[in-house]
Amino acid sequence: MVMGPLLLVFLLGVGLIPPTLAQGYQEFLSKHHDANPKGRNDRYCETMMRIRGLTSPCKDTNTFVHGSDSNIKAICEDTNGEPYGIGLRRSKSAFQVTTCRHKGGSPRPPCRYRATKAYRVIVIACRNGFPVHLDETFIP
Repeated sequence: MVMGPLLLVFLLGVGLIPPTLAQGYQEFLSKHHDANPKGRNDRYCETMMRIRGLTSPCKDTNTFVHGSDSNIKAICEDTNGEPYGIGLRRSKSAFQVTTCRHKGGSPRPPCRYRATKAYRVIVIACRNGFPVHLDETFIP
């Protein structure tokens, strides 16, 4: 009789854990992921930075990774990632990226950005198998 309610509480608790663990992942995707960019020029950066809420104040630099979220998540596993430094993972494959750099001036909107396109290896921090922080990118 006692096992029934305890089992129910345990199963309900397990059902609540994934959204909590994935919260940092959703934030990562919001800041750094754009699978299918429409152009990759200065206008792209200005639009994406504004849409993603990174312009109040104007963020100095932000990189958007263009690839499937499953390929990015695979960096947290051996499928597409390997240990790098302390607590970081480096992608085994290069990703198409767009780095947006604030042109300077006022840190208040409207923010103006310069776009740089490249193919780069990315370094991320993972928590519980999910990317939560983009640390750096570099040419392989």
